[in-house]
Amino acid sequence: MSTTIEKVKCLIIGSGPAGYTAAIYASRANMFPVLYQGSQPGGQLTTTNEVENWPGNPEGITGPEMMVQLQAQAQRFGADVRDGWISKVDFSGPIHKVWVNDEKEIHCDTVIISTGATAKYLGLPSEQHYLQMGGGVSACAVCDGFFYRNQEVVIVGAGDSACEEAHYLSKLCKKVTMLVRTSNFRASKIMQERVRKTENIEILLNTETVEVLGDGQVVVGVKVLDKSTNEEKSIPATGFFVAIGHKPNTDIFKDYIDLDETGYIKNIPGTSKTNVAGVFVGGDAADHVYRQAITAAGTGCMAALDAERYLAAME
Repeated sequence: MSTTIEKVKCLIIGSGPAGYTAAIYASRANMFPVLYQGSQPGGQLTTTNEVENWPGNPEGITGPEMMVQLQAQAQRFGADVRDGWISKVDFSGPIHKVWVNDEKEIHCDTVIISTGATAKYLGLPSEQHYLQMGGGVSACAVCDGFFYRNQEVVIVGAGDSACEEAHYLSKLCKKVTMLVRTSNFRASKIMQERVRKTENIEILLNTETVEVLGDGQVVVGVKVLDKSTNEEKSIPATGFFVAIGHKPNTDIFKDYIDLDETGYIKNIPGTSKTNVAGVFVGGDAADHVYRQAITAAGTGCMAALDAERYLAAME
């Protein structure tokens, strides 16, 4: 363990649109922010091939390129962007203590949490292959549905989010096949009715995904198992969407920060403030509804402004 304790005015935990935007605003306010990128520098968007709904990029931009640009912009104004991840925190006293990689201890006047959330996947080797290839596997219909206009796609999930994403895809795609692993939806009745009444959505209950089929580069279909008959079949599709939930990356904060039942950070409505004074949150760590780059960036801005006002009030 390091015996030297570093003191920081504003520590930002996590990168991505929320973290980098917070760093841009905090830097310009002379808060001298230190940002630790975490185990996935750039966040979820680094796994996204094309981003076409980010304002100001009419030709679109790749997720990794967008994160490089946001990082460079934050560093241009003086943000100290570092490798490493926060392994432990102690928010029990007036000084906010954090530890980096279980070694370095930092004392912070303010902390901005922008650790995001991680999409849950089935874990199939074929699914992971085409996810990494950018060849047809996605966990965000709003982000990627546009690329499958007039095509046939498959979506896995049984909750409200899955129904909402299936309905969204139905407006773009020729056909949407919805795979529900059990005999029942978990979604609310109104969401179930919405997908059942949509003509180009086919619902397959008791159906398990066996393999995502492809040519090595892109998805061409999905092999499924009908658990009621024990028969396998292949469904032609160019896109495979997974809508089985997200896990917010908030475990290390649970002893100090109020979380909801699924682990998302509770913020005071209309602000980025948490239940701990001087600790703020931006991005998907607190957002289970929108989960878009633009909303994450907006709340990152809010967090930096709230932190600046907190520091001004302390002087």
